[in-house]
Amino acid sequence: MNFLRNLIASIFGTLIALGIILILIVLLASAIGETDKISVKENTVLEIKLEKTVKDFAPKSDNPIDEILGLNDDKIALNEIINAIENAKDDANIKGISINTMGVGAGISQTQTIRNKLEEFKASGKFINAYADVYDQKSYYLSSVADSIFLNPAGSVDFKGLASEVLFYKDLEDKSGVTMEVIRHGKYKSAVEPFLYNEMSDANREQIASFLNAIWGEILDDVAKSRNIIVDELNNIADNLLGRNADLAVQNNLIDAAIYADEYESKLKQAIGVATDDTLNKISIEDYISTGKGRIYSSASNKIAVIYAQGEIMYGKGDETYIGQDMIIKALKVVRKSKDIKAIVLRINSPGGSALASELIWREIEITKKTLPIVVSMGDVAASGGYYLACNANKIIAEPTTITGSIGVFGVIPNISKLAGNIGINAEQVSTNKGANYSVFEPMSEDFRAVTTEGVEQVYNTFLDRVSNGRNMSFSAVDSIAQGRVWSGVEAKKNGLVDDLGNLEDAIAAAAELAEITDYKVRNYPDYKLDLEDRFSGFPFMKTKEKLLIEEFGEENYKIYKTVKSFSNLKGIQARMPYVIDIH
Repeated sequence: MNFLRNLIASIFGTLIALGIILILIVLLASAIGETDKISVKENTVLEIKLEKTVKDFAPKSDNPIDEILGLNDDKIALNEIINAIENAKDDANIKGISINTMGVGAGISQTQTIRNKLEEFKASGKFINAYADVYDQKSYYLSSVADSIFLNPAGSVDFKGLASEVLFYKDLEDKSGVTMEVIRHGKYKSAVEPFLYNEMSDANREQIASFLNAIWGEILDDVAKSRNIIVDELNNIADNLLGRNADLAVQNNLIDAAIYADEYESKLKQAIGVATDDTLNKISIEDYISTGKGRIYSSASNKIAVIYAQGEIMYGKGDETYIGQDMIIKALKVVRKSKDIKAIVLRINSPGGSALASELIWREIEITKKTLPIVVSMGDVAASGGYYLACNANKIIAEPTTITGSIGVFGVIPNISKLAGNIGINAEQVSTNKGANYSVFEPMSEDFRAVTTEGVEQVYNTFLDRVSNGRNMSFSAVDSIAQGRVWSGVEAKKNGLVDDLGNLEDAIAAAAELAEITDYKVRNYPDYKLDLEDRFSGFPFMKTKEKLLIEEFGEENYKIYKTVKSFSNLKGIQARMPYVIDIH
C-alpha cells in the first residue's frame, strides 16, 4: 500500500515539475520575444512614471528566469534613470518627455536629482509636459519642472508643506510589561525616544523642524523658479491648500490647464508635429532603459568605481537591501586591485546601524584611500553609521536635501521582567563569576548598565575621533555639532560636515579631478547575485514574509510592527538615525 501511495505521489510530483518547466519555457520564449520587439521609433515621447521603488543602485539580472519571475519589476535604478534622460537629450527619435505619475517611489533627494537632470534635458531645446489625475506633493515637485503642467478637471494638487510623524510606545510598554532598556549618548540621539517617553522632546522637535524647513526651502526655490511664483505666495498656497481642486490650482498658477487625458494626448501629438488621428509613439522609461539607454557608453580605458552602500548597516554579508561589511569590504579590495580604476565614489544612502560593521568598513576605506582617492556622494540619507562611512573620504558631497549627521550612538536591550512577573514566571540564574550578566526576565542591574554605558561612551568617542581626523576638525568642535543632531545637506555644508552640495554626477566629476583624468567610464559595485530561494520567492504562492504581513495588517500597521521588530533585533551598540524619518 505504501509502495502504491509513494508511486502515485512520485508520478504527480513529476507531472507538476514538468508542468512548471513547460510554463517557464513558454514564459521565457515570451519574455525574449517581448524584449526583441522594444525599439525607439521616430517621433517618440519618453514617458516617465516613477511609481516603482527607486533605488540608487538596482542591478537587473541577466538571467532570463529572473525576468520571468518578475524580480526586476518592483524597482528601478536611479543611476539608470539619470543615464536614460541624458541619452534622450541626444536621441533624435526622442522629441520630448511626458511626466505622468501620481506618485513617486523615490526619496526627496532622489527626486531632486531626477528633476535637475530634467532641467538639463529642457536646456537641450526639447519639451517636457506633465499630466496626472491627482498630484501628490512629491509628484508635483517633480512635474513642476515641465514646460506645461496639466491636471484632470476632477483632480487636485496636494501642495501643503512637509511633515514628519513619530510614534511613541511608552504606554504600550507599561501596559504589556515588555520594555526596551536604553543607554545612549547624544542630546539629540532620539532614535530611542519612542521607548522612553510618550511625547517628543524639545531637542528632537527642534532638529526635525530645522531639517524639514531646510528641505522645504529647497522645494520652494525649485518650484518658484519653474512656475515663476514667489516663495511667499507658494507658502500661502500651501497654508490655505489652494491646489485642492483643479480650478484653484489653475487660478494660483500651480498648473496650466485642467484637461482630460485624451486632450493631453492631443497636445503631445501637437508638440511632436503629428496629426491628431495618428498614433502617438510613446516609450516608458523602463523600456527605454531596456534598449541599452540606461548606460553611458565610453571607450575610455580609465574607470571610476561607484560603490553603492544602501540600506541599514548590519553586521554580516550584505545585499541589495542592507549594508554588510563583507560585501563592501570585498568591493573595496577588488577595486584596489584593478589597474584601470583611478578613483572611487562611495554612494551612501543609509540611516546607519551597527557600530561594529561601520568601524570595519571605515577601516577598509582608510586603507583604500592610501591607494585611490575616494569621494562620498550622499543620497537621501547618510546619517549616524552612514556618516561614519563617509567621514574619512577625501571629499564629501551631499544633496541639498540629504539628511546627514546624527553623530551619536545607543544601545537598546529588550526586557520582559514586568511581563514575566505578571504571568507568574520567575527566573533564577547560576554563574561561575561575578561579571555583569543580563537576563530579559530580570530588571537590568546597575553593574550591567554601567558596563553597557561604558561601551556606548567608548564607541561615541571613537566616532568623534574618526570624524575629527577625517574632517580636520577639533574633537570639541565635532562634539558641539554631534550629540546625535540631524542636519540637512545645506546645514551640513555650513557646519563643515560636508564639503560641497551636488549629486552623484558631481561626485564622479570630483573624483575624476582628484585622479587627474578627463576621459573615463563608470563601473558599478558591488556585484549582487541571487540564490535559488530569492529567485523563486517571486512566485505568487511564494510571497515574501513582508508582502504577506502588509496584506494581512495593512501598510500603516505593518510600519508599526516593523519599527518595533527592528529595535528588537538590534545587536550591539548602534550608530543609527533617530527613528525612521518619513517625510510627507
